[in-house]
Amino acid sequence: MRGRIIKGIAGFYYVHVSHQGVYECKAKGIFRKEKIQPLVGDQVEITILDEENRTGNVITIYPRQNQLIRPLVANVEQALIIFALAKPEPSLNLLDRIMVQYIVQKLPIVICFNKTDLVTNEEAEQIQNVYAKCGCKVIFVSAKKQQGIETLAQVLHGKMTTVAGPSGVGKSSLINLLQKNVSMEIGCISQKVDRGKHTTRHTELIPIDEETYIMDTPGFSSVEVPSVEKEQLICAYNEFLEYEPRCRFGGCAHINEPDCAVKDAVSDGKISRIRYENYISLYEVLIERRRY
Repeated sequence: MRGRIIKGIAGFYYVHVSHQGVYECKAKGIFRKEKIQPLVGDQVEITILDEENRTGNVITIYPRQNQLIRPLVANVEQALIIFALAKPEPSLNLLDRIMVQYIVQKLPIVICFNKTDLVTNEEAEQIQNVYAKCGCKVIFVSAKKQQGIETLAQVLHGKMTTVAGPSGVGKSSLINLLQKNVSMEIGCISQKVDRGKHTTRHTELIPIDEETYIMDTPGFSSVEVPSVEKEQLICAYNEFLEYEPRCRFGGCAHINEPDCAVKDAVSDGKISRIRYENYISLYEVLIERRRY
């Protein structure tokens, strides 16, 4: 029977099998001998020991598409970054730092701005303009008014998505709304793995439907800039790529060089000044780090 590990704790692995439910499993000893650690997100084959008590053994771990380090999880297909438009005010520098982390890991990114009910259309449009050319899908929702939830659900459907964002942006509210139409079979998973709906204690997948999973992570207020090369950092700024070939110097850093097409595009309003200033801020962090 094939399923996906949605949680692992104290040597037990909780495996969700489509249309069957969750089984509490132990891993075969051969995995320890071969130094293979089952991970949340792994597609696995299990044998059933006790159908009534939903227990079994993990006997096969299927090849992984990828493996993230932080959090330690396998087979993630995209990242959902949730920020609020107000209360708390969005730190776009923090948002860009998170984006860099996922772009380095080559994950497609979806940016979700919650709490549209707290800002004017003009204020939301200003944020939209900042990220209009960033190369990521950008969604605006209101958990309070339940607006945009269907659009968000469609973006997540059929994929395994890691979710990140600061505290207080409404992640729990959105996740609960996404689970609103979950069948009783999936809804009881929280009870099986002893998960509180508003807390994130372990790396854990939350089934949204039979083939859709999201991985919630604790809220945070800061993110370390990952160790990347300048070229990798620029890749996080998709809007630069159109103008780079017109720069006078190859390998232009777009900061102090003359005849820089990227800086010209910023001056002409073709590239968001906010995004450009965030880029400079992150670039300076990387340069300072190299000095030490």
